[in-house]
Amino acid sequence: MKRKNIIIIGAAGRDFHNFNMCYRDNELYNVVAFTAAQIPDIDDRKYPAELAGSLYPDGIPIYSQDRLPELIKELDVDECVFAYSDVSYQTIMNISAIVNSAGADFTLLGPKNTALKSTKPVISVCAVRTGSGKSQTSRKIIELLMENNLKVVAVRHPMPYGDLVAQKVQRFATIEDLKKHKCTIEEMEEYEPHVIRGNIIYAGVDYEAILRSAENDPDGCDVILWDGGNNDFSFYHADLTVTIVDPHRPGHELSYYPGEVCLRMADVAVINKIDSASKEGIDIVEANIKKVNPKAQIIKADSKITVDKPDIIKGKRVLVVEDGPTLTHGEMKIGAGTVAAERIGAAELVDPRPYTVGKLKETFNIYPNIGRLLPAMGYGEQQLKDLEETINKTDCDAVIIGTPIDLSRVIHINKLYTRVHYELDEVTKPNLNDVIEKFIKDHNLDKK
Repeated sequence: MKRKNIIIIGAAGRDFHNFNMCYRDNELYNVVAFTAAQIPDIDDRKYPAELAGSLYPDGIPIYSQDRLPELIKELDVDECVFAYSDVSYQTIMNISAIVNSAGADFTLLGPKNTALKSTKPVISVCAVRTGSGKSQTSRKIIELLMENNLKVVAVRHPMPYGDLVAQKVQRFATIEDLKKHKCTIEEMEEYEPHVIRGNIIYAGVDYEAILRSAENDPDGCDVILWDGGNNDFSFYHADLTVTIVDPHRPGHELSYYPGEVCLRMADVAVINKIDSASKEGIDIVEANIKKVNPKAQIIKADSKITVDKPDIIKGKRVLVVEDGPTLTHGEMKIGAGTVAAERIGAAELVDPRPYTVGKLKETFNIYPNIGRLLPAMGYGEQQLKDLEETINKTDCDAVIIGTPIDLSRVIHINKLYTRVHYELDEVTKPNLNDVIEKFIKDHNLDKK
């Protein structure tokens, strides 16, 4: 029987996981290629033979998604599997039209075939869009579990942008581990806030191997916490699913893939950032939650902001640096740094666009609606150099760092700067403490 030729359309994350779960060592299929989008410089490499299994002794090539129509023809492709996240329904159906018009089937895989079962209780934290506040919610849940003397091991949605073989299973317990694994800014932003709080976080490429390592972590493991990326659903079957909804982008919870999947699966829906969102936006997302998932428990929360040095913001011309993916494919027009500038009374938000260089200039060409904010792009060494040069060239009085890590640790900033920190602060009852207390009781985890 002829094997069905498959292309997996991805962005160095879900695509590799779907391959590992459904196609590796499966003689019914022949995965002829991956395509790559969203993340800079992740095409023109291979999914290596060491990870691909016995059916792919030469590995599997990764091409730019721009080549999809010609690849379908040249490689006699029967089916294309879409496997990345945080895309509008318009975008995903445009891609399906490209695939179908070239003659192939278009497929979306769901949790039944892609979610792994853990031997430990699992809490998943997902979102309807990038930048909704997953990480701060994950941190809050971990702190509540740790207060109950539970060993929590976090597993982060993949970001394998380097050596895929070396990144098969990554364990982060210290800041030094970030250096050892040659993390990009985007990776550090997700891992560092966990390790500085004293909990272990895993990531990588092979999420079954990662799960088994996490379950048997040398420091112990009582609970697995899935810390989601973009707006993807969990790679693991969850015993408790928490989904974050963003009232700054009302309506997106029902118009982006697979964010609506996360919302419909949620046991708990957290409406975050209500302290900086409009009442209209809050009302819209609350109504949409009740419409598609009336059984979900709704929690409303502020994104509580603190600033290290507010005096260098007030009355000053400031450059605001925000999380890169949140501004790019997340399409946010506001971040923690922007909120801090407005609340403290900055005289002006300086437009960085006249000062951008290299790959940052390319980023603004690809995402022209970013506006006067600077995305902290750092997927590679050149992007880091371009970020540093752009910041240092910008004519401003001070820099506001609205990213989850201290950028001054990885680049040199020749101006006054201050960091903005943000934490989840629930303002309604029941809250996450009540949710976690019930989870602990339901799973007989009470160690106090």
